[in-house]
Amino acid sequence: MNVDPVGFLPAVRDIAPELGTAAPGPAGPGDFASWMAKEIGATSDRILASDQLLQRLATGQVDNLHQVMIGLEEAKLSFQLLVQVRNKLLEAYQDIMRMQV
Repeated sequence: MNVDPVGFLPAVRDIAPELGTAAPGPAGPGDFASWMAKEIGATSDRILASDQLLQRLATGQVDNLHQVMIGLEEAKLSFQLLVQVRNKLLEAYQDIMRMQV
């Protein structure tokens, strides 16, 4: 089983299927859209959770600074990854629009 350290990307599948088995077909457009919507929601939840941890640390309700910092870094990395996926999608769209027919 592949482990994703960020918890954001789906596990990578083996790209070389075994002999005698068919490779899975292409995913439909709804699959990516639902995945992206789910990941945007998860990133938003991580940001809200880290903000709440930070507020609880400021009010003295949480003593574990390390856990707060880990939560903040997870939220930051999730957001950065989401922005990079958006940038790559936008770049691909712009490349397609520049193609001459």
